[in-house]
Amino acid sequence: MKHLSVRSYAKINISLAVKGKREDGYHELDSIMLPLELHDSLLISVLKNATDNFVTVDDFSTGNIKYNLATFAIDKLASVYHFNQKFRIFIHKVIPIQAGLGGGSSNAAFTMLAVNKMLKLNISNEEMINIGKELGADIPFFINCVPQRAKGIGEILSPINVKNNYYCIIVKPHEGLSTADVFAKADSMNLVVKDIDVVQKALEEGDDDLLAQSLFNSLEAPAISILPEIQTIKDELKSLGIKICQMSGSGSSVFGLSQNKKLINKVRDLLEDKYIVEVTKIKKN
Repeated sequence: MKHLSVRSYAKINISLAVKGKREDGYHELDSIMLPLELHDSLLISVLKNATDNFVTVDDFSTGNIKYNLATFAIDKLASVYHFNQKFRIFIHKVIPIQAGLGGGSSNAAFTMLAVNKMLKLNISNEEMINIGKELGADIPFFINCVPQRAKGIGEILSPINVKNNYYCIIVKPHEGLSTADVFAKADSMNLVVKDIDVVQKALEEGDDDLLAQSLFNSLEAPAISILPEIQTIKDELKSLGIKICQMSGSGSSVFGLSQNKKLINKVRDLLEDKYIVEVTKIKKN
């Protein structure tokens, strides 16, 4: 197989507990992550007579693309499974960057899945999760890309059921946030940590009132202290009737969930002139 086109999906953290910093520098997490239909598109081709992988991204705001996680993912696979093929990867970016939506991690995970398929390496998903966790905390989630609860540094995964069908609005300030900056700020603060079991129960039972009351993100306060506009967006979403809303990941995007498509579209129309706005759905499988 010489070419493969794949969808590289985004995610939201519907809740995220940061439980402390480990000796290895990583943070102990407990999070519920939901994949979105929102996706980048990857076109991956095997290169002939090449000495390096070549990545192009059609979004100049991504900065230095040489260090795109997709290239690290290929290099890591090649070192473990001893193949010599080099690849060209074209990434059509739709997922906003520095938004807490996992775009770079998703690109890496779906590149690994594509290379495994193209070269017929027969690597199990479990093996790819173990490799992915060495590259980034969100990469393991995208290997299976279903609603999951993630513990440890993001590599201990268990699937969960989501009863309701949700439309999702993503609202991002024009300014993004560095994950490293947000975690550095978080290390100097007392973080909010609530019971994620309650959030999981609300999702599995389809209790939207309970979900709206119980969801949280430990990184939200540190992120808002750096970029107060995040709080403004949350307040606007709630004032417009979106009860289930929260910052995703380390920010800077805020998501809103509703089963009411008309409401989501109405809110998009009201906010898209001020912010970066995407409307999508929760991807259940």
